[in-house]
Amino acid sequence: MKHVTNIYDELGWKKATGYPVGTRIKVLRDENGAKTILLKLSAGFHMDSHTHVYNEQHVVLEGEYESEGKIFPSGTYRSIPAHKDHGPFTSKSGAVILVIWDTMK
Repeated sequence: MKHVTNIYDELGWKKATGYPVGTRIKVLRDENGAKTILLKLSAGFHMDSHTHVYNEQHVVLEGEYESEGKIFPSGTYRSIPAHKDHGPFTSKSGAVILVIWDTMK
């Protein structure tokens, strides 16, 4: 079964639990530990460093964020290996990021 979602419409956005206030989430896929989401970061976003047990990928669709002294603007692809500390994350003006967690360790 194919699941199709329009990533640009306003349907399906929710408060992102566990993220800073104002962060919104749209879950595109959640199956057997693998997850694909959209994160909408609000202006002034800040999140501390952290790690994951899975590989994590980011595609910045709109805006930009800063992490580890580097700015990741719209159009950036980033791959973060499992168990690698990453962050802190900040966004002065906000961003929309496609985030993918792989189940391959």
